[in-house]
Amino acid sequence: MIDLALDRRSLFRGAAALTLAGAFPAWARSGTAGLHPAPGILSGEDIALTVGETHFRTGGRSGHAITVNGTLPAPLIRLKQGQMVRLSVTNSLAEDTSIHWHGLIVPFQMDGVPGVSFPGIRPGETFRYEFPVRQTGTYWYHSHSGMQEAMGHYGPIVIDPADADPVAYDREHVVLLSDWTPVHPHRLLQRLKQMGGYYNMQRQTLSGLLGSKDQSLEERLDWGAMRMDPTDLSDVTGATYSYLVNGHGTPENWTGLFQPGERVRLRIINASAMTNFNVRLPGLPMRVVQCDGQNVRPVDTDEFQIGIAETYDVIVQPTEPRPYGLIAEAIDRSGLVRATLAPRAGMAAPVPPLRPRPLLGMKDMGMAMPAMLGDHGAHGSGAAHAMSGHSMSMRDPSVAPALPLGPGVATLSPMPMDRTADRPTGLEHVAHRVLTYADLRALEPNADTRAPSRTLDIHLTANMERYMWSFDGVKLSDGADPIPFRHGERVRVTLINDTMMPHPIHIHGHFFELVTGENAAHYPRKHTVNVLPGGKLSFDLTADAIGDWAFHCHMLLHMHAGMMRVVTVRHEEAAA
Repeated sequence: MIDLALDRRSLFRGAAALTLAGAFPAWARSGTAGLHPAPGILSGEDIALTVGETHFRTGGRSGHAITVNGTLPAPLIRLKQGQMVRLSVTNSLAEDTSIHWHGLIVPFQMDGVPGVSFPGIRPGETFRYEFPVRQTGTYWYHSHSGMQEAMGHYGPIVIDPADADPVAYDREHVVLLSDWTPVHPHRLLQRLKQMGGYYNMQRQTLSGLLGSKDQSLEERLDWGAMRMDPTDLSDVTGATYSYLVNGHGTPENWTGLFQPGERVRLRIINASAMTNFNVRLPGLPMRVVQCDGQNVRPVDTDEFQIGIAETYDVIVQPTEPRPYGLIAEAIDRSGLVRATLAPRAGMAAPVPPLRPRPLLGMKDMGMAMPAMLGDHGAHGSGAAHAMSGHSMSMRDPSVAPALPLGPGVATLSPMPMDRTADRPTGLEHVAHRVLTYADLRALEPNADTRAPSRTLDIHLTANMERYMWSFDGVKLSDGADPIPFRHGERVRVTLINDTMMPHPIHIHGHFFELVTGENAAHYPRKHTVNVLPGGKLSFDLTADAIGDWAFHCHMLLHMHAGMMRVVTVRHEEAAA
């Protein structure tokens, strides 16, 4: 006699397995043995991509997603340095779309930013991107249209070197981090404009303030006077986000396989819309070998913060045949995602508890040097007056930059410090090793080590209470002028963060050298850099790519709300 109940259960399990297999590209399915070999990876000179709509479900949440070739994340594109590639992108949506090749050096007409480098891809149309592959490393691609990136329109790129790879490894996995919510990003933005801390469920309470050992009374008064909350590190939080590894939440347990003793290369990409992550593998040290696709001198660490749009390649060498947890924790600690490295499928590493949420301090207000703040010092009420948007005229004009002090600029950092050697937000006091930008050194000497011929300061500005974001107090939509560069010139750009939140700043079409010390030949080369709250950092840029390029914060809602400019690179005679 046939057990019909058992037969139905088997049928449902089989259907679920088929559904799961269809939801993810081969490289992202749980239990993958790695990228070599892996079916479903797109490579060669001609690649076809179709942008469409798909229903997506994770962690008990489900909703509308925008996908490429029907999967979230999008297919892995694997290229080789020196080849030509033609990518035909067909838009099956009812709205315009686009693809930006994040970190790739391409002609500006191929960069994929509607209104800057091309008009976008209309519904039903196909646009062909064509360019030579000039570099190597780990990169990614995503939409630059209508905040589709937040809805699933992103995927990884791996470019193999034409010659031998200086990084030795036995196996590799792509680890693509993201945040996902069924709430439409325009609705997220609307709620944040109504109340800047809408998704912050970790606000300080009165009893918490009275019993706090982390802040002095003066500090609490200062934060209150500025109408700001030192727990507000991420505008959109685990209150609505599911955090994902390769499209899998913690219950789905994405698993990358290994054999004990193997050197495993993890190509870690932060493809989030709004979340900076702290990444660690408890019990397994990491050796950082690449950042933003550029090889660095190997440096060992136990944890690092990966800003939105950054990539880090690390080597791990598990020696025991047991599962290891890959933990990506949101910097505000409102949630995390656990994936697993294991010798066989079906194993699951433990899920650690969330660590206590961090609090911003006086350094995050740009108040690290009390002598510059008058008689009250860094912890007195004078600090609040110095920072208050209603008291800007009281500030020392020799300290305050010449910025438009309108409703979009609520605060200015009185004394921002270079924070490239600082541990990132929330990791200041953990007991283990933490990577800083100052630890990074380019593996090969940089090609251009000329001293910059001029300097340029750019302020990251905001009124967080009204959810207004800008560069130098001007939103892109308010007619901000382009930032002009002469072709071939060398410029030192200093980013000054006048807000209480870290900002991952990305420039299209270029790499820059992050100023981390005295040896310019080995400054790390990057395309995205996370500027800590109340701090500043500098990079040297060679303007070697003619065209118009986007320059923006990669927190998607910040960019959409105005923290974006256009950089123009012209020959000197054209610029004149």
